Amino acid sequence: MATQLAERMRHSFTIEDWYALGRTGVLATDYRGELLEGEIIDMPPIGSEHSGCVDWLHYHFSRQLGGNAIVRVQNPIRLGDFSEPQPDIVISRPREDFYRNRHPTPADILLIIEVADSSLLYDRTIKGPLYARYGLPEYWLINLPERRLECYRTPTPTDYADRTRYLPGEIISPHFAKQSGLPGLALPVDAVFG
Repeated sequence: MATQLAERMRHSFTIEDWYALGRTGVLATDYRGELLEGEIIDMPPIGSEHSGCVDWLHYHFSRQLGGNAIVRVQNPIRLGDFSEPQPDIVISRPREDFYRNRHPTPADILLIIEVADSSLLYDRTIKGPLYARYGLPEYWLINLPERRLECYRTPTPTDYADRTRYLPGEIISPHFAKQSGLPGLALPVDAVFG
């Protein structure tokens, strides 16, 4: 009975609702959360290892990509009408307006990267399948506790079909690099972990 009652009381938020909550002050100005499939999800505080890894990834990819892509840090992407996650790193197609007029959508996104410590299970089982459902071509999960990079490619309606783990000492290149004429774009996995 309690489960039935909770299901009836649930409200699914659209992206427009999400922004209205922010404008009206229902959500504190410093609130850290994201909208996933109509639900508002609290985001944990960011620790120093996590933030340092994100900063290094931004620095590394910005230097290597130059004007060939835009490297976004912890900024929203729009997935349909009910999801606006904030991945740690998004590499998106270049735009003259730098996405000032709208957030990137799946057609704009080349690579998504999440850096995970306490959020590892959430990033792997909730966000990964969400990214696959929207057809994002490649998702990397930086697994800080186990010091490995998990690469997910070939999206399906429920998850990614191709999963590969990279360890320190190995090098990974994003799939879009070959297609974009950037074959030298590479990431040494040990450098990710400092």
